Formats: sequence, structure tokens, C-alpha cells
Amino acid sequence: MTTLLGVELAGRVVLVAGGGPVAARRVQALADAGALVHVVAPHVCEPLADLVVAGSVRWSDREVAEDDLDDVWLAHTATGDRVTDLAVVAWATARRVFCVDAGGPRRPAAGTARTPATTRAGDVLVGVVSTAGADPRRSVRVRDWLAAHLRTGAVDLRRRRAAPDRGRVVLVGGGPGDVGLLTVAGRRALAEADVVVADRLGPTDVLDELPADVEVIDVGKSPGHHPVPQDEINRLLVEQAQRGRVVVRLKGGDPFVYGRGGEEVQACRAAGVPVTVVPGVSSAFAAAAAAGIPLTHRGVVGAVHVMNGTDGWSAAALTGLRDRSCTVVVLMGVAALPGLVRDALAGGVDPDLPVAVVERATQDDQRVTRAPLHAVAAEARARGVAAPAVVVLGDVAAAGLLDVPTGGALEPSGAGSTTMGA
Repeated sequence: MTTLLGVELAGRVVLVAGGGPVAARRVQALADAGALVHVVAPHVCEPLADLVVAGSVRWSDREVAEDDLDDVWLAHTATGDRVTDLAVVAWATARRVFCVDAGGPRRPAAGTARTPATTRAGDVLVGVVSTAGADPRRSVRVRDWLAAHLRTGAVDLRRRRAAPDRGRVVLVGGGPGDVGLLTVAGRRALAEADVVVADRLGPTDVLDELPADVEVIDVGKSPGHHPVPQDEINRLLVEQAQRGRVVVRLKGGDPFVYGRGGEEVQACRAAGVPVTVVPGVSSAFAAAAAAGIPLTHRGVVGAVHVMNGTDGWSAAALTGLRDRSCTVVVLMGVAALPGLVRDALAGGVDPDLPVAVVERATQDDQRVTRAPLHAVAAEARARGVAAPAVVVLGDVAAAGLLDVPTGGALEPSGAGSTTMGA
């Protein structure tokens, strides 16, 4: 009867007999695990030679001998020669050393251990072996199915034994709002989370899919209302991680595009807390795509400028709009829209420059308002345009550029309404 056993090989000697491609794959996995790999073979293939040159493994360029099994923790056979492989198995068995035998197309594996087909999800390693004799192809098929399921993030991967030195923070860019645009890596991070510190924007529906005992801390901001200041958010992230918890900071869009992700990374590093970042689909780009607006289009425009509406125009943005060489995308620009229009007109931008305002991009109630620059603020006010919304200025924002109506095939979510002001 075969059973699965996790074996810690870091810092321990492992013998690999053979120098071909099969041996190279085994050696790479062992070296990655930190094993002290000793390869014995008259010749080695190029990938193995590279590992030898890099100092990752030790190579003895000769035939394997019985005393090579002295003081090893595990042995692998991969010479391709039946007699030699079976001899290594016998030598290992006599020394009570487990041995993985590669076998071959015309003989079953004869070793006392098997290498499972593995897949990894975070710090969880899943292995598949057959208990009725080696059947690597079947094991790989099962492994691949498990890997696909793990990638969905539907499996609860939280550690049940927290430790103060194991806490960490993961900044996850959740995308513009549609849960389907949350990346696989982001969903997997949520599957490992003990606590989620969430904004009000982004794929908040995914929170309903988390286990009931995952703590969710709402730190969402709305225009003019910031109930949890950024310094307090930084403190929460550090404090939760120092308690040994895996903390996911779920943010709308991308953490590093007007998301203050850099400040949160700095706070974690200053406190000695491990922190990683999972990029997200930025609303600066997703909103335009969902509305059927290509931010760059051959023969129309080839550059994009992204800005924060509360900061006002930069010289580069105004220049790009004046000479029609740049599409400008404005985030957090709804409240600032009247002032932006006034200053753009005063700065010499064409009053008829096309503008589109995309509200609640990628969601079922997405709405697009289009108007020329001189009329867009009044049109937005008349329609009650509200945040969250993304403003796109430039020739690509003109209706009918792609001959695809808003709400058509380019929109991943439900159909949105549109209007064109005079």
C-alpha cells in the first residue's frame, strides 16, 4: 500500500543516478527544495550541466557505485539502463534508504518511493500518486484538474495555526468592479486570507464568497468622506500581520495606480512585515475598454496620459489635448469636472474635443455619457453623473469610432446606457 508523506530534504544529501533529461527534471525539483544533490553519471545533458556550473548540484562523472549510497537520505534512479537502476534500488533498500526508480516504457518502476505529480497553491503543495502501481499519466491528469480548481480560489487555503512570525500582507488589485476581472492570483490570495481589509470600490461581491469566519474590515472611502484615514489603514495592516495573520488588502483597480499602495508597502516594510503585491486591472484602462473606447488607435492617437482629477491639469496633459496627440484619462474627476473643463478651454483645448464619462465601469448598471468638451460638465450634471466614474478625453472618445454601440460586444458586463450631448 502506497501512502503520501511529506519529506523535508533541505540540507540533506540526495543521490541521483543518471544524467539525461529525466534526471535533470528530478534534480531541478530537488535543488529547488534545498537538497544537496549529488549526480553520478558519465555524461550529463545541457540543463544538468548548467546546474553544475551554477553550483546547485555536485557531479561525479563516472558510473554509479554502491558506496555512493552511503550517508544519503534519498536516491533517484534515472540512468535508463535496467540493470544499473535495479542495482541502485537494491543498494538503497539494503541501507534502508528510500529510492525513487524512474522505471521506463518497458518496465514498471521498482523503487521503494514514488515522486507524486504536484501542484502548488501558495505554501500548500498537493501531490497525486497511484496506489495500484505507478501510473504517471493518470496522476498528471488528476493533478491538472486539482490545479485548475485551486486556481479558482474556491478552496479555503487559510492556515489553521497562526504564528507571529508568519503573518504577511498581500495588496490585491481587485480590478474595476466586475468579479470576473479579478485576477486568478488575486482570488487565490483571498483564499488564503485570515482577514480582508477592503475598499468600497472593486469586486466587493467576492467578499460574499469567503468563509464566514474570515474577518472583513471595511475601510472604504467615498468622495469627501474618509472615515478611516490612511495612517489608520497602514496601522491595521501591520497590526493584523503581526498577530500572525494573512492580511489581504483588497483595493479597486490596481494598488499602484492612485491606490496608495506604495504607502502601504512602505508602512509594512518599516515594521518588518512581509508584503507582496498582486497587480490588478486598472479602471483607467478597463473603463474605456468596457465602453468600447480604444485608448490608442492607429491613425488616431498613440499615447495615453492618466491623471488624478483633484490635482488639476498638468502641462503635459493640456499639450496632448491641444495637439490631439494624447488620450487623457481622468480618475476621481467627477466633482472636479466643471473646473477641469473651464481650465482646459482657457488653456486652448478645442471646445469640440470628444469626452466620455464612464460610470460604474464593467458592472451591470454601467452608464456612458458622451459630449463635446464645452458641454460635458452640463450634460453630466443634467444626467446626475456620480462617482465612481472615469473621464476619457480625446478623439477616441467620439461615438461610433469602432462602429460598435455602447452596450455591445466590447462590454464584458451588462448593457450600459449612453447619450451624446449637443
